[in-house]
Amino acid sequence: MFKSGFIGIIGRPNVGKSTLLNAVVGERIAITTPKPQTTRNRITGIRNVPNGQMIFLDTPGIHRADTPLNQLMVGAATDAFRSADLLLLLVEAPAGVHRGDLSILRGLEKVRRPVILVINKTDLVPADALPALTAAFREAFPFADALALSALKERGIDALLDTLWQLLPEGPPFFPEDQMTDRSERFVAAEIVREQVILLTHKEIPYSTAVVVDTFREDEAKKLISIQATIHVERDSQKGILIGKGGGMLKRIGTAARLEMEKFFAARIYLELFVRVQKDWTHDKRMLREFGYSEK
Repeated sequence: MFKSGFIGIIGRPNVGKSTLLNAVVGERIAITTPKPQTTRNRITGIRNVPNGQMIFLDTPGIHRADTPLNQLMVGAATDAFRSADLLLLLVEAPAGVHRGDLSILRGLEKVRRPVILVINKTDLVPADALPALTAAFREAFPFADALALSALKERGIDALLDTLWQLLPEGPPFFPEDQMTDRSERFVAAEIVREQVILLTHKEIPYSTAVVVDTFREDEAKKLISIQATIHVERDSQKGILIGKGGGMLKRIGTAARLEMEKFFAARIYLELFVRVQKDWTHDKRMLREFGYSEK
């Protein structure tokens, strides 16, 4: 008997969804930063096990959407309500029962599929606080099961996988055995650049940038990948900040991104970065489509 299914990871921004995805897949396929709304697209991570395939859907954080970009992000997350076989509601132990969690639970009331409560960041609270927190969540919603773990420390991951295996339906493999994600190498490269922008800049800059890989050329004989990418911003002032004095900030972003890419692609990377102003792109639906942000 072969089991397979799609498992949606949902929750508020910054509760550790991408960190959990990386932990269950066993590879770093989703970018992670301390800042909320890092994930913009739904990202698929694939874990192959004997006689089974678990397909995890990392989704953007569910929040109040006040721009077309945010609306697309929330739409990508709530689409998992319908497309997944199982849902993991990820919450963070230090926050307790957050009103944002309760809002998501109200949206799950009519969902006809198992929902598992996953309490993350347990390394930040006393262990004796978890039973009461679990009970409070169970009072609010009829979860199929509830687990506590630390995605960052990779504690409790095996127990989660065992629980998912019990609930996974029978089905065929959807992806080849050696595939870890359905995202392209161009997408991964763009996300790595965007991750460094988020980590190295402040205020509105991380939320006003989109990265597009213009060229991606691989020379297998030289084990070299040449990449040209453009960082799009909304205003001239943001462009100046990203470039920095004497091009210093852009060089820092490029160096950090290149090192991360070399780890991921296991090859030498030649990376060129450009910055371009695309006025108010986060409000422009045509530009959102061009930059790869769609309703699916």
